[in-house]
Amino acid sequence: MTTTRGHCQCGAIAYEFDGEPKWVMHCHCTNCRRAVSSAVATYIGVRVGQFRYLKGEPSAYESSPGVKRYFCGTCGSPMAYAGERWPGEVHLFHGTLADPSQWPPTGHSYVSEQLPWFEVSDHLPRYEIVRKRGIEPVRTGPRK
Repeated sequence: MTTTRGHCQCGAIAYEFDGEPKWVMHCHCTNCRRAVSSAVATYIGVRVGQFRYLKGEPSAYESSPGVKRYFCGTCGSPMAYAGERWPGEVHLFHGTLADPSQWPPTGHSYVSEQLPWFEVSDHLPRYEIVRKRGIEPVRTGPRK
């Protein structure tokens, strides 16, 4: 079984998860962009049962009703996101992975909120909101 590890910038918080993630997505929504102070946030979704902290515990705040964002209280690195809409999951920030090349993104969510001046030149599916069973992407690949 594959074990994936990650940590914050200063190393005060370290984690690991076993097995494959449920999904890996770029998110273009306003809230996620603010959480990472960037044009896009990339997450890796794992089941809570396959995840554990190895060192330290993150600080948390409720960014909106039912949504908690976790960060390192020492260096400030955003670490994870958890929301009532996704029970039993933790969404880790892809940039905290020890080896980000291990789990490449598989799509884009909330492209309806994507910044007009930002584009990722990949050929992954783009979803207006989030990828759900039975929901078709609005397009595949960059805007024309």
